[in-house]
Amino acid sequence: MVLLDTSVWIDFLKKVDPYYKIVMGLLMEQRVVTNSLIFGELLQGVRNNREKEMLLEFWSNLPKTKEEHLALKAGIYSNEQKLYSKGVGLIDCMILVTALENGYRLATKDEKLARVIPYKSKFSLAV
Repeated sequence: MVLLDTSVWIDFLKKVDPYYKIVMGLLMEQRVVTNSLIFGELLQGVRNNREKEMLLEFWSNLPKTKEEHLALKAGIYSNEQKLYSKGVGLIDCMILVTALENGYRLATKDEKLARVIPYKSKFSLAV
């Protein structure tokens, strides 16, 4: 399963290639998982009801990650890995910890986050 960071979803929703094609393929193969953090960030930026409804439709149809004690786990992981000093905030760290704990691959366009994802957990967006 692949956890798509907010940055990837944004380009998918704008139909920016190659991200649109990559994500569409993953969705068709039912390989995408998500969490409330990512969709919370996406919903924060909606411009109208149509966009909101579209996002909520994706949300209702995608499998969700476990989020129990996620902020605490992310805080500990961030401290141990010194992620704050590398420019990785708590939300991104929570997304990373979700991927690591569940064995998901993480796809992101965020350069700071991408630099701290262990190789085995990174999903390449290269075509």
